Amino acid sequence: MTGKVAVLGDADFVMPFAALGLETFAVEQAEQMKESARRLIEEKYALVVVAENIAATVQEVFDTCKDAPTPCVVVVPFTTESEGHATRVLGETLKMATGIDILQND
Repeated sequence: MTGKVAVLGDADFVMPFAALGLETFAVEQAEQMKESARRLIEEKYALVVVAENIAATVQEVFDTCKDAPTPCVVVVPFTTESEGHATRVLGETLKMATGIDILQND
């Protein structure tokens, strides 16, 4: 698969990815986060890496294209303590792919 890769998060999160040559979107305010997410969808990015601390804010925007093959949205924890959002999103994706709640805690 070929396509563009973007990284969405605060300045500290995106800095290492920028050093690798990836396109980065440093965002601080909620509306700026949502607008950047919309732009990434419109510009047809194949992969979007999202910082966990802003994932809940942009989730609604990315939900509009969750049944499309792209963008593939990957939520990654970074410098703050994990909020569990990345694990929940991974669990939902795995359940959609396999039909089984693999990460179910019994």
